Amino acid sequence: MAEGVCLRRAALVWLLPAVWTMALGLWGLSRQDSVWRDEAATWQVAQRSTGEIWHMLGNVDVVHGCYYLLMHVLFDCFGPSITTLRLPSVLATAIAAACVAVIGHRLAGVWTGLAGGMAFGLVPAVQFYLQEGRPYALVAAGAGISTLLLVTALQERARILCWAAYGSTILLMGLLNWLSLMICFAHLATLLWTRAGRKVWTRWAAAAAAAAACVLPLILFSRGQSAQVSWIPPLSWHMLIGPAILLAIGGIGALLDRPRAGRLSVAAVGLPLLAVPQIGLIALSLIQPLFLDRYILYSTLGLAPLIGTAISSAIQKVRPRLPRTAKGILPAVLVIAMVALLPQSLAKRSPASRVDDVLAIASDVRRLKETGNAVLFIPSARRDTKSVSPNSFAGLRDIALAESPERSGTLKGTETSPNHIRAAMLIQQRILLVTDATQVAKPMTAERDKMKTAVLKKYFTPVADEQVRGRRVTVYQRLQTRDHVAERGQ
Repeated sequence: MAEGVCLRRAALVWLLPAVWTMALGLWGLSRQDSVWRDEAATWQVAQRSTGEIWHMLGNVDVVHGCYYLLMHVLFDCFGPSITTLRLPSVLATAIAAACVAVIGHRLAGVWTGLAGGMAFGLVPAVQFYLQEGRPYALVAAGAGISTLLLVTALQERARILCWAAYGSTILLMGLLNWLSLMICFAHLATLLWTRAGRKVWTRWAAAAAAAAACVLPLILFSRGQSAQVSWIPPLSWHMLIGPAILLAIGGIGALLDRPRAGRLSVAAVGLPLLAVPQIGLIALSLIQPLFLDRYILYSTLGLAPLIGTAISSAIQKVRPRLPRTAKGILPAVLVIAMVALLPQSLAKRSPASRVDDVLAIASDVRRLKETGNAVLFIPSARRDTKSVSPNSFAGLRDIALAESPERSGTLKGTETSPNHIRAAMLIQQRILLVTDATQVAKPMTAERDKMKTAVLKKYFTPVADEQVRGRRVTVYQRLQTRDHVAERGQ
């Protein structure tokens, strides 16, 4: 009887956080039917053939190759949709929350596990990426599974199968984002903290080294595509404010756990998992700017059980005198946190939370276009709108395009020479320009884009202009003065 109660309680400890996180992910999943530029990359690549994806990975985005192939399979099975795009991240985050809960339960009891698992889904960064059609939530799920396997190995005499599963999970994480291999150093810190035995050290080293060796070719090959991250700004002091706050919160939770060398505890697992990826990415960013919170989203799995420890400590202190009040502490904390975070939660589920929306501007293109019109993109990366919504551009001639994204093995296609584009523009009567909205537009650097702008300014006049959710479409009509007619004849 007692054993059945314990089993039901253990099941609820991970099931409630998983369902809770799933609900948070499904809430406002479509973000008012918006898809921003990063997700548009996933959308367009997932609809290509396997051969076209492999061709593209040789030129760009090889670091996301495994994720693109996964999404290609899902799009084939369930069709391209916002739900198919984002649901894998929701499911992965729910798995990560369940892992946090199980780890906390094993190391510090029911309340720590339950509180940590429930808190995970409320972390602002987690709320942002659990609805993102990108691989970061999947990496977080891998971090949760691998850390749970490590805890299992340290608590029990793990068999080879457990270590094989650990190494395989680390490998999959590395294939999804090789920066996630920093979790190995976090786990190394845990082994040092707990003074693990020689057998554990040997098997961990073998599993981690094998996974890293398998990912190494990807790391080396991706270095040739490092121009993709050249836009990331250099590390600055204000970028360190967020990590400092997280580490401070985690440090308080670790102190409440009464950390002791040689003891497997929430602090021994959670604090390294929180701190090592943050510090590691900061160190790498001193060499090459790489500091983006999404690259180390998985470090929040270390923060959540430490928050759970703080809540559990409060419950333990209140329980002897006020047992009924103690049971209400976790629900009360969750309600307070939900209310406090509600404005931010609503903001993250609105289209304005992202820099742009490729679908909204496609609707304006459909409304403004006339058959036979030409279309231009500044910069050429804004062609993602056409790739995601080809029907909206039906009947328009992409006069700058030399080779499509699919044939060129790129995300934005290749364009013809500036002189060729200029000549093509001068024989048009009506051109639609798709570009960034004024608020988010960056200075033009490409010669093609400068030439496009100059020709439009000199020989055309805008007759319609729409800006919506970070994107802009302007309709240009050809000027019909004598000089311009003569110029066109030349």
